[in-house]
Amino acid sequence: MALVYQPVMQLSGMLVSLLGWVLSCLTTYLPQWKNLNLELNELEIWTMGLWQACVVQEEGGMQCKDFDSFLALPPELRISRILMFFSNGSGLLGLLLSGFGLDCLKIGERQQEQKKRLLLFGGMFFWISGITAIVPVSWVAHSTVQEFWDENIPDIVPRWDFGEALFVGWLAGFCLILGGSLLNCTICSTEVHPSSVHYAVAEQQDQCQRLETETRP
Repeated sequence: MALVYQPVMQLSGMLVSLLGWVLSCLTTYLPQWKNLNLELNELEIWTMGLWQACVVQEEGGMQCKDFDSFLALPPELRISRILMFFSNGSGLLGLLLSGFGLDCLKIGERQQEQKKRLLLFGGMFFWISGITAIVPVSWVAHSTVQEFWDENIPDIVPRWDFGEALFVGWLAGFCLILGGSLLNCTICSTEVHPSSVHYAVAEQQDQCQRLETETRP
């Protein structure tokens, strides 16, 4: 059973991790980290991301403007840029290491210990990538909640709300952690390699042939 389920779990872990990495890259460049609805003009929705601020108009589409300076950004957005880049890089490194460690890959079939190490390091990089994706979106969400309920800000001032990119980032982090966990579970499970199975079957056939020859009159 381990021979059947292990490659399936490895492929499932790779696919889930790949989905998380793609979503993490998408979160990095989406401009909808924060949304702002203006009560005076309900036809306009302002959004803010890590790289630019946009205004969505019902008639004129979306217009965006890049931030002029990195240092002029709020602290949570500055740190989020760095963490999201680190998350994307860790996820890419995890994909490369885990890809070479898959049992279905014919390269290095006789070096099972090295392939297990590659899977282990790949799963760990997926964990790091998932955590560094969840931290910035959670930090931005926390600061948004604090600003929204800040009593020192007058009620007439518009408040920022959660953007769609935050939910995409949470999903990306969850997929990366889940994918890394599936890969590491295959390492902890009992492994049965095809070569050992073929050897056992051949040995059993030889024993049966010997018994047949001995029992013949």
